[in-house]
Amino acid sequence: MPLIPALSLKLRLGLGAALLGAGTILAAAVLFTGMTRVADRLDAALAAEARMNRYAALSRQVSGFLVVATEAAQSGLPADTRADRLAPVADQLRRTFTDLDSDLEQAVIRAEALGIDQQSRHATQSLGLARMRALLDNTVTALASPEADRDRLRAQTDSFASAIDPLLSQAVSAEARFRNETLQGIEDLRRSLSLTAILLAALSLTLVLLFYFGLIRPQFGRLDRLRAAARQIGQEDFAVALPVTRGDEIGQLYAETNRMARALADRQAEIRADRARLNEIVAERTEALSAANLRLEQVDENRRRFFADISHELRTPLTVILMEAQIGRQTGTAPEAFATIETRAARLNRRIDDLLRVARSDSGQLALEVQPAPLPRIAAEVAEEVGAEIENAGMRLELSYIPDLSVTADPNWLRQVLAGLVRNAIRHARAGGLVRIGPARDGALAGIAVTDHGPGIPQQDQARIFDRFAQGGAANAQGFGIGLALARWVIEEQGGRITLTSPLPDGAAGTKIAVLLPLAAE
Repeated sequence: MPLIPALSLKLRLGLGAALLGAGTILAAAVLFTGMTRVADRLDAALAAEARMNRYAALSRQVSGFLVVATEAAQSGLPADTRADRLAPVADQLRRTFTDLDSDLEQAVIRAEALGIDQQSRHATQSLGLARMRALLDNTVTALASPEADRDRLRAQTDSFASAIDPLLSQAVSAEARFRNETLQGIEDLRRSLSLTAILLAALSLTLVLLFYFGLIRPQFGRLDRLRAAARQIGQEDFAVALPVTRGDEIGQLYAETNRMARALADRQAEIRADRARLNEIVAERTEALSAANLRLEQVDENRRRFFADISHELRTPLTVILMEAQIGRQTGTAPEAFATIETRAARLNRRIDDLLRVARSDSGQLALEVQPAPLPRIAAEVAEEVGAEIENAGMRLELSYIPDLSVTADPNWLRQVLAGLVRNAIRHARAGGLVRIGPARDGALAGIAVTDHGPGIPQQDQARIFDRFAQGGAANAQGFGIGLALARWVIEEQGGRITLTSPLPDGAAGTKIAVLLPLAAE
């Protein structure tokens, strides 16, 4: 579907939030205004109540003034005495008039917020108050006059009482009406505020519903579709087609998700094609490897057959040589020569056996004839076997004392392993000039150690020196390659182990390799 230009989602959310905020501010303003107006009307009502209390006090003071004036008029006192008696009461009335004037001035100022009518009514009350003050002044002046007789004084007093009482009643009635109207205005304002609050609540609710159903909820639906598409992509189903109908942020995310799904689908197709090609290559290589393995097996079989044939071909003449040598030695004709021939033939026979054992081990076949093997005899055989090689290399072989112990092992394999260790020493440690064959012991294991004084084996190479095809790192270092790997395999198959120490325990250069095997039961 075509992309429809739309306002940014951020902008729409901002406008919605601003609209809700404006509603909140409006509600707060209405509430503030209403509370202010209620407070003003309450202040006006309280002020009217206070003025009514002053008018009540004024009424009591007027009553007291009339009592004093009537007594002064009837007692026939002199004018000065009457004036003295009336002065305190009249002063108190004047102070009350002054307080009421001040209250009315404040009321006129406060009534500004209530309208011109209220201001006019308070101003009218000021006129009534001025009349009462004028009545008081006239009455006090008349009662203090020396020419006035008793009847005239009584008439003046009655005139004051009859004139001021309506004015007081009118002022109190006006204040009572004003207070009641103010209280009624408060009630009307409360109803108006309540109605306004209801309208604002309804407006706010409407705005919230419009904001939710018109903006928020549709976005939730779009996000739900986006989440479902992400789950679908996570399940490696890239057939995703989100509707890109709006240009806002979610619409842009829809478009990017569709693009990503298409890219992943293309990549998946490429991977499947590569996998198919890889499977074909693997199948081809497997077939080729199988054919190569068959050829190798055939070659190995031919090699074993060749060794067997060679062994047979060599053993037959060697057997004849041994028999003839034994016969010649027994007949007494040159017995030493025949003994030498017999010894050399026996040694050659052992070498043929050694070659056959190595050939079988290379093919994974390890035939062991485990039996008690005396260590002194094994050491002597090794020394005899490698003696000529040691001498030809210009080295010296030292055979230390070997305790009369036997180990559980294949004697031929043990001899062959130890001879191989000595040959390695001849090959790599010739500069040391000495090879020592001595005893080795570690708990329940016993055996023979071969020690040389060559350059030794670097520390970094010792961890891997027993690995198949491993060699030492330095050019002058001792490396045993497949020989040492084969030696370890043979010894471990017999329940033993091979240990390596380089440099020697006394700190001198060289290498010590010990072959340890379980002691034979006595």
